[in-house]
This record gives sequence, C-alpha cells and structure tokens, in this order.
Amino acid sequence: MGLLGLRRMTKPTTVDEYLAALPDDVRPVVEGVRDAIRAALPGAEERIRYDMPAVMLDARSAIHFAGWKSHVGLYPVVTLPEPLEVEVAPYRTHKDSVRFPYRQPVPYDLVGRIAAALAEIARARAATG
Repeated sequence: MGLLGLRRMTKPTTVDEYLAALPDDVRPVVEGVRDAIRAALPGAEERIRYDMPAVMLDARSAIHFAGWKSHVGLYPVVTLPEPLEVEVAPYRTHKDSVRFPYRQPVPYDLVGRIAAALAEIARARAATG
C-alpha cells in the first residue's frame, strides 16, 4: 500500500477504515483535513479511490487526501484563481499536488478554501460541457 505507516496490509474500503489504520500521531491531522473538506462541501460523497480517501466534486472529479510519513497531501489541486493560488504556492510540490508537513500547523481553513475552489471549478467545467 502506498501510505507509509499503515497498521494493516489490507486495502481500506471506507474512509473511516483508512483513518483507523493511520498511526496515532498522524490520524488527527488527516481527520482535520477531512473535516475541513467536509465543512466546505457539505453533503459531498466520500469514497476510497486510488487507495486513498476522496471527496467527490461531481460525478467524475474528486479531491483526494492522504496521510504520509512526513506530510498530508491533497490531489489533484489544479492552478487556483488568485489570490488563493498565492496562498497555496508554498505548499505545492508538483503541478497538481499540495503537501502540508506535519512539522508545521496545517492551515485547515486553507484546505477548506481549496476544496471549495476546486468544487467551483468542477461545476463551471460541467456547465460548459
């Protein structure tokens, strides 16, 4: 499994199973990311995709989050409208990846704003067909 430090070798089938398998020091941070995304996207469907939690933005698009050895990541995070992109830029590691290191406080409010912006982008894309 891709996540470092998972307690069990079986693949999780629910987000709750995924979270339960995280190390005790990582779980609260990843749960905080989940809570921030859920607050920004109330009623959105959660599922496991690519062996990690995903919150569906529309029928095809999702924001994924995962706990790793040294950070929690969000995927895919396309280029966002300004000034939000300026806030996200220090956390970008690749074009569509955002990482929040555990050694720093995770900006949960920023996570929520990223989720809301991605949902808006997905809605706009769906409206234009």
